[in-house]
Amino acid sequence: MRRIEFVERRARLARRHRLATGHRAADVVEAADSMVCLHGTDPVTVYLSARARVDGMAVPDLERALYVDRSLVRHLAMRRTLFVFPRATLSDAQAGASNRVADTERRRLIRDVETARLHPDGERWLAEASDQVLAALSDGREVTSSELRAAIPLLEGSMAYGEGRSWGGQVAAGPRVLTVLSAAGHIVRATNDGGWTTSRPRWAATTSWLGTEIVPCPQVEGVAGLVERWLRVFGPGTAADIKWWLGSTIAAVRTALADVHAIEVDLDGQTGYLLPDDLEAPGPVEPWAALLPSLDPTTMGWFQRDWYLGPYKTQLFDSNGNAGPTLWWDGRIVGGWRQTDTGEVVLQLLEDIGSAGLLALEDEAARLSEWLGGRRVRPRFPSPLSKVSGTVR
Repeated sequence: MRRIEFVERRARLARRHRLATGHRAADVVEAADSMVCLHGTDPVTVYLSARARVDGMAVPDLERALYVDRSLVRHLAMRRTLFVFPRATLSDAQAGASNRVADTERRRLIRDVETARLHPDGERWLAEASDQVLAALSDGREVTSSELRAAIPLLEGSMAYGEGRSWGGQVAAGPRVLTVLSAAGHIVRATNDGGWTTSRPRWAATTSWLGTEIVPCPQVEGVAGLVERWLRVFGPGTAADIKWWLGSTIAAVRTALADVHAIEVDLDGQTGYLLPDDLEAPGPVEPWAALLPSLDPTTMGWFQRDWYLGPYKTQLFDSNGNAGPTLWWDGRIVGGWRQTDTGEVVLQLLEDIGSAGLLALEDEAARLSEWLGGRRVRPRFPSPLSKVSGTVR
């Protein structure tokens, strides 16, 4: 069993994640494909993740791919998370993750509306509401969720959650119908009714937005396709890494690893996996610096993160496991970053990385400040460190 040291894993990350100088993606579609997909829960993350991987990338470049060319598509998939996928990956994502998410959300919604006594037959209600949503979008229109609720009375109503808890409240039933339909691949988030830092999607039928349905394939093929893509980008990794990323079961992961003929390797005493044509060690990479946004796919790509995160989990991840903005130097996370009231990006280093590393990160911070042009972008899931004012050293 070949042993793979941390230095090799970091060299693979630098090249394949398009973060090292000389290894950038040519455009935003290639950047997304290089990461399998980009996180889309926080609208700002998509833009900042693409910018970190494409030299000279501007906001209109990503908007063109999302809304004009439609070569990138927002879609609910692994771990019930919103991602931005290249169109070529949608079939595997639908079969390997989204259908499972849709089934879980469907059963949960039926149970919740019946428990709340909104509808005595939750399954019948959901079927009728879904049919009316699809009918409203059948002529190729793009409609906001508010417009759909106004036109379809079956989407009205709300349910209590977390009763007796400080975080409890009411959740509307209508948006959850759209969640089920989108995860199932019937509808899609089309254009955005707001700026690039906000998420106000207009909904469209998938067939009208893409010109065709998402090509169906068997679940086992979809899971294998996603696992193969993950290994190509994030490998080597453990079965636990893949299970977490996929949001599936260890049995499904092991089946997929066998289907793609993955090879076992030694990761510091743990069993990891690589594709059979990917065993050759990459060449060395010059030290590189990067400022990545919250939920960036590089930061979130593995379950076992010690080899690049070190002891900084409590400072950079919230209690739900969401990563905040991070500083990277030569393949490791060394701190975080935040913006001042005037929009200037400032470093929050957690260790001494030497003068060369500091200068490189300061240069990246200046470039990001210029790119943002004074606009403040607040992460939807801020880390404990990002809430600390000033610099940290």
